[in-house]
Amino acid sequence: MKRLERKTAIITGAGTGIGRSTALRFAEENARVAVFDVVNTAGEETVARIKEAGGDAIFVAVDVTEEAQVRAGVEEVVRRLGPPDILVNNAAITGANKLAHEVSVDEWDKVFSVNVRGSFLCTKHVVPHMMQKRAGAIVNFSSIYALIGNNDIPPYHATKGAILAMTKTDALCYAQYGIRVNAVHPGSTKTPLFMKAGETYPGGLEVYLDMMTKLHPLRLGEPIDVANCVLFLASDEAGFVTGTSLVCDGGYTAQ
Repeated sequence: MKRLERKTAIITGAGTGIGRSTALRFAEENARVAVFDVVNTAGEETVARIKEAGGDAIFVAVDVTEEAQVRAGVEEVVRRLGPPDILVNNAAITGANKLAHEVSVDEWDKVFSVNVRGSFLCTKHVVPHMMQKRAGAIVNFSSIYALIGNNDIPPYHATKGAILAMTKTDALCYAQYGIRVNAVHPGSTKTPLFMKAGETYPGGLEVYLDMMTKLHPLRLGEPIDVANCVLFLASDEAGFVTGTSLVCDGGYTAQ
């Protein structure tokens, strides 16, 4: 039997990058995958790739910052795939890369709206279904920068610290219902967003990749590396794991 046999999973931000890799990986393990994304073409492409490989998936257009859309999206999943067993809160934006005193309130709020409010809203509307089953797994995307500091994008890093606190709190609140809540903390991973950032780096992409690789004792991450960590936390293999952090960073934070 596959590791996610007969389980329904909602993955936010699954149109690209780590979210897409996670959706594809879940489908390989026989999960019924609901792809949530605000970009229709990207989300539909993920679903098409899953179906081409023989998997079961649907695309649901959802802006995770809008409660009405989240509620409707979850209801559609329940109607078409069944009540969710797994929620992966992956959708996020980086936002303005400025020092704190240069960041506007609107810029700050925009990042928190997607990264924190979005994770909260999805959890809010998925958890009641898990409570009825008295079982479920939620995996929240934090970052290594919830564990260590760095001298860039303060709003983004602050959201990832908030996600870690939410993870621990929700793990304790919902343990009585058999719901597990954990966080994954990726290091630098070669997503399209990461590669695009490298193209604007002084000296270009090659210089950027060389610089970032030197920070990670093993190597830079690939989306599938993180997807496999998420798979473990979402699967029954992690049945005694809740309220914890799985760091997937090639040794970055061990230094």
